[in-house]
Amino acid sequence: MGVAKSSFDVTACELRYFGPHPTVVGRVTGIVRVQIEEHFMGNVTIYPLDLKVKADVGQVDAPQVRTALLAHAAHQLNRLKARHADKLPSAAE
Repeated sequence: MGVAKSSFDVTACELRYFGPHPTVVGRVTGIVRVQIEEHFMGNVTIYPLDLKVKADVGQVDAPQVRTALLAHAAHQLNRLKARHADKLPSAAE
């Protein structure tokens, strides 16, 4: 019996919105939309995913805010991708 191969790739990414947090001074929040292409059991699924992002940056200009928010989105995607990674069978199986 073969193991089904799966993959999870980000094909596009854009910062949709960002602005100051309503109550926390120095925090910026926003939405990053990513397009995911997933291959699972022979099927290909492409879908958008909106990620809520935040960064505690203080008073900086817009390019630095964008970089901080996209870095937070990348961190979230890395955690999600790690959960979808193929697991190696353990010796007890």
